[in-house]
Amino acid sequence: MQELAENSFASVIEEYNVPGLVVGVSHRGQSYYYATGLASRAGNIPASADTLFELGSVSKLFNVSLAALAEARGDMDLNEQVSERLPDLEGTAFGHLSLMDLATHNSGGLPLQVPETVASTEGLVEWLADWKPSEAGTRSYSNISIGLLGHITSNVLCMGYADTVEQDLFHEMGLQSTWVNVPEEAMARYAYGYDRKTDLPIRVNPGVLDDEAYGVKSSARDMVRFLELHLGHADAPKDLSIALERTRQGLARTDAYVQNMIWEQYSWPASVEQMIKGNSYAYILKPQPVEEIDPPLPPQEDVILNKTGSTNGFGTYVALLPGEDLGVAVLANRNIPNEARIRATHAFIQRVLADRQ
Repeated sequence: MQELAENSFASVIEEYNVPGLVVGVSHRGQSYYYATGLASRAGNIPASADTLFELGSVSKLFNVSLAALAEARGDMDLNEQVSERLPDLEGTAFGHLSLMDLATHNSGGLPLQVPETVASTEGLVEWLADWKPSEAGTRSYSNISIGLLGHITSNVLCMGYADTVEQDLFHEMGLQSTWVNVPEEAMARYAYGYDRKTDLPIRVNPGVLDDEAYGVKSSARDMVRFLELHLGHADAPKDLSIALERTRQGLARTDAYVQNMIWEQYSWPASVEQMIKGNSYAYILKPQPVEEIDPPLPPQEDVILNKTGSTNGFGTYVALLPGEDLGVAVLANRNIPNEARIRATHAFIQRVLADRQ
């Protein structure tokens, strides 16, 4: 597995001058790790399976897992309207969206980022009261919608978002090194990211709904456990298993993939070009036509589900192939372009499957 990972990722590491990269793998109930380079150039600290990386938008997978868990416990219904949980949005376009719309980016034109003029969640709700969808019936990737889903869920559970995921969800998942707010005793394992333009050490900056949309830090070891939970190789409470299955239902169809709760699903085997298309800037920055799947598709076997995540200094990619009993997490302290991550990981997956036949 070490050689397969090195052969797959060496050229990406060289081309983008990646300081450190760790690959975690779950395959047929066994876990493997490949680590190379440095978590921090200061002190020459090596990267390892226990190094903490910023997950960026891979954090959204935990956001929807928490929402699905709250639903599985009977605390809320993902089909209810946003205005039922945020009464200030009663009678507005955003208030008319369902919580599931927030989990699938089905807003019809929300921007990617919270407007610079908005300084708080309360201010964002005020902004949304006047917002109108620019392209109704489209998928619009946005930190606003998913961020508010996390905000709503944590309100339902009567805690702040960071406390809710750390004390409830991460505990239920058995994650030992996953946090929004990294505790002092773990800071020595928290890597520094390196800015793609300046090459200076950097960590994520605070922002409105940052915890909910892109604020989780985790290790390759914990991300492998997350994948093992999805693959059925880790013990989980019944309500958590129900919730994770819920996140893998097919809910809408774009011309590139099937949209699950944050997960993006392709039939397997999938061409690398198709996956690059679905992870392109067009799908991040521009509204895309979408067709609702009703009733939802149950979790599929012969598929690959994926999610990218980035902050200014970090790049993450996770892929899950239930039918191959395989999950891969790639964590780097450089924001590697999506296309390069996907090409390298796709090649790695092909090598793993060929090697294990």
